[in-house]
Amino acid sequence: MHCPYCRHCDTKVLDSRVADDGQSIRRRRVCQECDKRFTTTEVMQLTVLKRSGATEPFSRDKAVAGVRKACKGRPVTEDQLAMLGQTVENTLRGEGYAEVPAHEVGVAILAPLRQLDEVAYLRFASIYRSFESAADFEDEIALMRTERQLQATPAP
Repeated sequence: MHCPYCRHCDTKVLDSRVADDGQSIRRRRVCQECDKRFTTTEVMQLTVLKRSGATEPFSRDKAVAGVRKACKGRPVTEDQLAMLGQTVENTLRGEGYAEVPAHEVGVAILAPLRQLDEVAYLRFASIYRSFESAADFEDEIALMRTERQLQATPAP
């Protein structure tokens, strides 16, 4: 780690703590050359493995942008989209992948989006799952209705 003041490459860690979000580590450092102190934050980078074999850093904004299109004209707020993005990222991190397959990003979006707005869910699912006909929509709607009825039925 280079000192931000003198650019010397030898710094010493004085203190390390898990940050408030639990996803990063805050380190207090001191430069061995100029004795100035500074703080760094280390975050585990989540990487997405694309179908082409290329990798790129996970972008919550990119995931939310796709969902935002599905939510166009729906009563979904930016705060709700931000919370959905956080849920998706937490789900992916919780899976323990070193590299998350791109397909898994879409899978992680579907469940929270369905809870947020069923119409937006159908829009997103139609693209993600490559619906080819009205029958595909009908099948998905029938599945949603069945699951809703099962949830509404009290357990014996």
